[in-house]
Amino acid sequence: MTDFFNQFNVPFAKAMCYSGFRNGQQPGGIVPSYEEIKEDLLLLKPHCNYLRLYDCDEHALTVIKVIRNEKLDFKLMLGAYIVAEMNNHGCPWGGGIYEEKQLEENREMNDQKIQRLIEWSNQYPDIVFCVSLGNEACVDWTDHFVPVDRVIEFAKRVKKSIKQPVTFCENYVPWLNYLAPLVEVIDFISIHTYPVWEYKHIHESVEYTIANYQMVAKQYPQIPVVITEAGWATNSHGRGIHVEHVNEENQKIYYEDLMDWSIKNNILTFFFEAFDEQWKGSPDPMEPEKHWGVFKADRTPKLVFESLKVLKTH
Repeated sequence: MTDFFNQFNVPFAKAMCYSGFRNGQQPGGIVPSYEEIKEDLLLLKPHCNYLRLYDCDEHALTVIKVIRNEKLDFKLMLGAYIVAEMNNHGCPWGGGIYEEKQLEENREMNDQKIQRLIEWSNQYPDIVFCVSLGNEACVDWTDHFVPVDRVIEFAKRVKKSIKQPVTFCENYVPWLNYLAPLVEVIDFISIHTYPVWEYKHIHESVEYTIANYQMVAKQYPQIPVVITEAGWATNSHGRGIHVEHVNEENQKIYYEDLMDWSIKNNILTFFFEAFDEQWKGSPDPMEPEKHWGVFKADRTPKLVFESLKVLKTH
C-alpha cells in the first residue's frame, strides 16, 4: 500500500470534515460569519490539523481568511461540490431528476467551480494541501450524478494547473469497478465508509471500515488511499439507521478505534464530522443526517470530546 504522507511529503496528523453552517444557516443561504468560524476552528484546534471543506464558496473563503489572519495551524483539503449533470432515476429518495435546462446550467456552474478550485489552490498554497473534484457524485444512489468521463476531464484540467495532489471523494464501492478509469488521472483515492448505514453493530464497525479500505487499497497498490469520510451518527428516526445503534457512547467507541487504527497504519482519515448541522436531510429533528457531529449544533462537545467541558471550568 502506498503511504499518502510519504508520497506527498506532509506530516501525519488527525483530520476532520468541517462544515460550519449553524441553525438558520445553509449553503446558498445565510453563511457563518468570520467570528463564528473562528470560534469553530479554536474548538477543533486541539483535535486535528487537517480539515476537509466541501465547496469553493463563501464559507470556504472565510475559513481560509480565518486560518491566515489568526495564524492557525490548519491545512485544508479544498473541494468543488459538483452538481448533477445527468438525471439519476435510481436515487432512492426520489431526487436526482432535473429539466435539461437545469442540467445545462449545472454543467456551466461546475466548470466555474473547478476554475475557482484552481484559482484558490494557487492563491493559497500555504493553506490548501490537496484538492477534491467532488463529493459522492458517481455512486448509483446520488441525487447529483456526474458522469465519470466528466470527472476525468476535471481531473486533467486541475492537474495541469496546480501543484497540490488531486482526488475525488466517493463511497468505497464505485472505486472497485466503474471509477477505475479515474484512478489513472488522480493522485490519490478518497473513500467514504459508514458501517452504521450498512446496519453494522458498533463492535464490528471498525473491522468493517478496515475491510472497506483494504478492498480498495489492494486493488490499487500503486496509489495512496485515504478515508475522507467515516463517522457515527448519534440520533436516528429509524429510517436507514437502527435507533439502537446510534448514541454518543457508540460514536466515542468508533472514533477512538478508528483513530487508533489510522495512527498505527499512517492513514489519513477525515472523521465525519465536526458539528451537527440542522439544515441537512428531512425536517424530522431525529433525521440522522443532522447528527454526525462530534460537537452539537450549539457547539457543546459530545461525549467523545467532553473533556473540553472540564478544561473550560478551570
